[in-house]
Amino acid sequence: MASEDVKRSESAVTTIVNLAEEAKLASEGVKAPSRAFLSICKSLVAGGVAGGVSRTAVAPLERLKILLQVQNPHSIKYNGTIQGLKYIWKTEGFRGMFKGNGTNCARIIPNSAVKFFSYEEASKGILYLYQQHSGNEDAQLTPVLRLGAGACAGIIAMSATYPMDMVRGRLTVQTEKSPRQYRGIFHALSTVLREEGPRALYKGWLPSVIGVVPYVGLNFAVYESLKDWLIKSKPFGLVEDSELGVVTRLACGAAAGTVGQTVAYPLDVIRRRMQMVGWKDAASVVTGDGKSKAPLEYTGMVDAFRKTVRYEGFGALYKGLIPNSVKVVPSIAIAFVTYELVKDVLGVELRISD
Repeated sequence: MASEDVKRSESAVTTIVNLAEEAKLASEGVKAPSRAFLSICKSLVAGGVAGGVSRTAVAPLERLKILLQVQNPHSIKYNGTIQGLKYIWKTEGFRGMFKGNGTNCARIIPNSAVKFFSYEEASKGILYLYQQHSGNEDAQLTPVLRLGAGACAGIIAMSATYPMDMVRGRLTVQTEKSPRQYRGIFHALSTVLREEGPRALYKGWLPSVIGVVPYVGLNFAVYESLKDWLIKSKPFGLVEDSELGVVTRLACGAAAGTVGQTVAYPLDVIRRRMQMVGWKDAASVVTGDGKSKAPLEYTGMVDAFRKTVRYEGFGALYKGLIPNSVKVVPSIAIAFVTYELVKDVLGVELRISD
């Protein structure tokens, strides 16, 4: 009887232990997707906030850059950074400085959210494949692999939000003297669809795809590589406890932005000019107030390059580069730092809630 009682007790204990393990596994199985989902949301929110804050901070320079890129070469209104900003202030006031910024934020918030999230996921996937291929589980991403991850993220984000970028370009160059006004994002989208067809929403998409590879790719590659180098070498006492300060991160972001935008800038000019093609009752800055020649029509990216260089010279491919350089350095730097700071804040909140 005693031996039977012992066996029954052991059986009961084993059953309880098994049930406890199953409950633990089940609990972990429920929590894992929840944490993964929160991690995804954290990346998306951080990316969106980073994009909105950085673009709003440099909105006047962003608008001036586009005006310089697309203005009629036979009727120059904007002639340099300082003069251009003064002219906008004089003719359109404070609101003119931020014209198109609402549309830009509506576009850049989902764009940045998708871009940063895509970069993190692409980096994980590429790193996993690289470790499997090399047989080294401790291998880290090289600058070339970061370039690939950044390029993938840029293409995905840009393609997903390109129609909004196209209408944002047109809204940005509108002035009070434009023959007809787009009243907002949805009015512009519906007007373009009705008058020019759905393909018009992707005018300039090809140079954007080509340009986004060096631009976004180099941004991420240079930024991450600089961070890693600084953390490992610790020059000039810039690193404390394997962490970079905000100022150092700003400098890394500024360097990344400068390299990326310089390489890809001519493609950005061509993209903007292609977006203006086929615009009925186009803005006066594009047509030259009807006093001069109408803007050139382009049949494609190569034709746009050829005509721009032929009629305006090679320097036309870099119109607006100065305000863009002034803009892109703080913009990219603020975006990277804001992204990481928001992620840190959300990470703390998530840990507290756990």
